[in-house]
Amino acid sequence: MARASLGYSPPPLSYFRHVSHLHNYTRLAATSAFHVSSAADPMAHPSLETLGGARDLFLPVLSSLTLPYNPFPVIGSNRHVETIFASFYRSTPDVRLRRECLRTRDDGAVSLDWVSGDDRLLPPDSPLLILLPGLTGGSDDSYVRHMLVRARSKGWRVVVFNSRGCGGSPVTTPQFYSASFLGDMCEVVAHVGNRYPKANLYAVGWSLGANILVRYLGQESHACRLSGAVSLCNPFNLVIADEDFRKGFNIIYDKALASALSKIFKKHALLFEDMGGDFNIPLAANAKSVREFDDGLTRVSFGFKSVDDYYSNSSSSNSIKDVCIPLLCIQAGNDPIAPNRGIPREDIKDNPNCMLIVTPKGGHLGWVAGPEAPFGAPWTDPVVMDFLQHLERGKSGALSSSNSESEQRRLEGLHQLEV
Repeated sequence: MARASLGYSPPPLSYFRHVSHLHNYTRLAATSAFHVSSAADPMAHPSLETLGGARDLFLPVLSSLTLPYNPFPVIGSNRHVETIFASFYRSTPDVRLRRECLRTRDDGAVSLDWVSGDDRLLPPDSPLLILLPGLTGGSDDSYVRHMLVRARSKGWRVVVFNSRGCGGSPVTTPQFYSASFLGDMCEVVAHVGNRYPKANLYAVGWSLGANILVRYLGQESHACRLSGAVSLCNPFNLVIADEDFRKGFNIIYDKALASALSKIFKKHALLFEDMGGDFNIPLAANAKSVREFDDGLTRVSFGFKSVDDYYSNSSSSNSIKDVCIPLLCIQAGNDPIAPNRGIPREDIKDNPNCMLIVTPKGGHLGWVAGPEAPFGAPWTDPVVMDFLQHLERGKSGALSSSNSESEQRRLEGLHQLEV
């Protein structure tokens, strides 16, 4: 989400720091009290909604879910305040990144940002995590940086996938990325997988990045090269998301994102100068809403007859049933941009590979809660890392077991040969 153009004057930082000191006592008291009653109950705390076909499989390893979800006072009391606070005031870790521009088959380009020096520091079989930011987002976004730093501290290799035009990524053809287009995702996974063939691959996506990720998992199904994935703040049903996006205070976000999209478009407007057909270049360049931008440019670029046709056919809610790898979905019940009513709960329940966590608060890309609140990492980051590390331990254990069995068979074969 663009930080400018939100039409909101945030309170001074000193106010939030004062609230932070008060909250420390509240949080410690609540945590201590809960430890007394939680020992006999390994299930998720009642403040969290947890469901899914893989719930019983993954819930025991997500130990933090036994604690109550405590939104940060004042900030967490209103979904818009929390969303805006996280966008403006969350700290952004300082990380040196090395950019790689990947040329795609259609002559387009995406940018992959790797942590500088990791080629020398990490072994080639280190687990590899691909991060997909939200609409117009990139590797500079605070929520991306926090996840990157946490994973890197655990010995993971991390790469941020900056889509066409996002995060300073170049646009070399008259086509941006979209919720419907999975070609770039396929090429990125293949590229990083071929570069590190001994590594297990994982991915985390936020907002529109999460929608693209889940659609990719569904499309690839049993052939997916990823070993696990996490979806955060996924709008899932883009038709429902679009309906809510044009109501009340949400119009502020709509205008901010439309402005960010138009700004990217204008930088590369000459590429689109001679486009014919149904393209409406002036509408895209001066869009006052994401819907206008998608109507003037996106839906035409990707062959949809209308915006509603584009949204309907690009919703990741259609893909959950086809996901065949472990998938954790985390949503905020009060998310203004990814509506709670759009979550495909029944399909998640029916899929033995999926688990859903819904927090009562969190806003969009907010989750200002947990031990690092209000300026540090989102509440979700430790949960995501616990899930990913559990999957990686399982992969490593299976590999060790397989190697042991192979060695045993080899020794048995040698013994039989000697006899």
